[in-house]
Amino acid sequence: MGISRRQFCYLSSCTWASRLLGQSGMASRGLKQQTRPAPSGRPFNAHFVDVAASAGLVAPVVYGGTDRKEYILEADGCGCAFIDYDNDGWMDIFILTGTRLSGAPPDTTNRLYKNNRDGTFTDVTKEAGLHHVGWANAVCVGDYNNDGYEDLFCTYLGESKLYRNNGNGTFTDVTEQAGLGALNGKSNWAAGCSFVDYDRDGRLDLFVSNYIQFDLEKVPKPGENVNCNWKGISVNCGPRGLPAGFPNQHVLFHNNGDGTFTNVTEKAKLAGPARSYGMTVLAADLDEDGWQDIYIACDSTPSLLYMNNRDGTFREEGLFRGVALDDEGGEQSGMGLGIGDTSLSGHLDLFKTHFVEDTCNLFRNDGAANFTDVTLASRIAIETSYTCWGTGIVDLDNDGYPDIFVVSGSVYPEVEKHLPQYPDKCPRILFRNLGNGTFEELGEQAGPGVTDRHSSRGCAFGDFDNDGDIDILIVNLNEPPSLLRNDLRGKDHWIKLKLIGTKSNRSAIGARVVAHYGGKTQAQALTSQSSYYSCNDSRIHFGLGPATAVDLDIFWPSGFVERLKNVAADHLVTVEEGKGIVLRQEFSRKVLPGQKI
Repeated sequence: MGISRRQFCYLSSCTWASRLLGQSGMASRGLKQQTRPAPSGRPFNAHFVDVAASAGLVAPVVYGGTDRKEYILEADGCGCAFIDYDNDGWMDIFILTGTRLSGAPPDTTNRLYKNNRDGTFTDVTKEAGLHHVGWANAVCVGDYNNDGYEDLFCTYLGESKLYRNNGNGTFTDVTEQAGLGALNGKSNWAAGCSFVDYDRDGRLDLFVSNYIQFDLEKVPKPGENVNCNWKGISVNCGPRGLPAGFPNQHVLFHNNGDGTFTNVTEKAKLAGPARSYGMTVLAADLDEDGWQDIYIACDSTPSLLYMNNRDGTFREEGLFRGVALDDEGGEQSGMGLGIGDTSLSGHLDLFKTHFVEDTCNLFRNDGAANFTDVTLASRIAIETSYTCWGTGIVDLDNDGYPDIFVVSGSVYPEVEKHLPQYPDKCPRILFRNLGNGTFEELGEQAGPGVTDRHSSRGCAFGDFDNDGDIDILIVNLNEPPSLLRNDLRGKDHWIKLKLIGTKSNRSAIGARVVAHYGGKTQAQALTSQSSYYSCNDSRIHFGLGPATAVDLDIFWPSGFVERLKNVAADHLVTVEEGKGIVLRQEFSRKVLPGQKI
């Protein structure tokens, strides 16, 4: 494999090092925005309205100070998930929360909301046994014990939790008995997580990224060192400004099949020098060899791509595969990750979000996990104004071309009063796929749910009202969450797949599906975590444009390949591994209160 300009610059320590790091210690290139082209003038049929209040999602996500963040712990925020915890076919909602340095306000907790199937939700947190307060970070979803009910794993500073779904509407904290207590310790900052069957034994293992060792008693205050300033303003210290701020080791736990896990980090060859300030974790088969690889978005250090050796071990190849650095060989503030097929090549591309004054990255996959940075060519670089977090590669208007959605918000709310061009609350960013390798950014055309301003972090994508389009759940710091209902107009078609593993893990996490429709080909993956610390609806959704039928190739995590021909559009199809379609369901397009079609 030849050495690219990116790799050469990194290995030879060329000019990137002198321009990368803002004084806060977060990587920011200070790029000039790419020139915006004239609007395409094409209609966009997706229209987003925030219905969180009318849906019953009214409790704020408490997270650190509101006007100032003394520590980075208060700034990074948390994720959320769509999860059908009771198997009724409707997506429920799980939202993490944090606390404050002075202690949590009354009634602060993570929240589980049950879907009432009428556009509203009921808070069932207490009844479900999920009440908890702490510095929550990430959530990942998967059926680790293959009992047919989705379980939850949540990362925290000091107290990560494995919640087993009991199948009766309740969960039990089984962290200690499962052997995961070693993750916890007062200063251990567990960050991203993902269930992943890395050894193809049909059981979900668990990978956890770690950010840093963080002790509030030893952390410097804003302005105390060079990495605690930004634009000349004293701010919370970035990771490089913290004492002994060397990144943590990421960890892999093997599922023993008896409800317990064993730490196999060293055995899997994941221990060693490849450390980083790890954030979101995404596991998928990126080189299409039938085995799960693991990608970690990393802050101020090269992002990591662990390729599966198919023998229980991994090798780290982010640099040589083109996803560790930017296109000029520089580290960035990797936070969120999206996965999907933006170019309809049949391969899984990656999208990574970053700090203000830098571009998010779009990496195109050749099918063998060799990636090309197409950020400039795709016109994603027109937007560098905001710090970006949760994201997804999702077809929002069902036209058959996956779009890119991003949420944003500042890590320094106190800066805005000195520098108004760096606001705390920011709009959402929607890049509409034009179908020719480029995107255009949409605002008002996509509805008020996109232009509304919040300081957002995690987001998840799913069809909460079962009407055949993609809605969006968003975490807003120190405000209630947003639930963007997609009031889709037009007559384009779609297909959804609910996958049930038999030889594979029952959740089918790690499956790759390739759809063929109307002369197009598109790949998608079923993941346990993506976006920023969040988990999407587990039903894989393809927009099909005018096509009324689709052929589907399902690459199960076990290695089995199943092909389905001429599947009728506008259905949710349930596919059981080895048995084909076992159930077909049509969704009604009933109009909910306040909805306009």
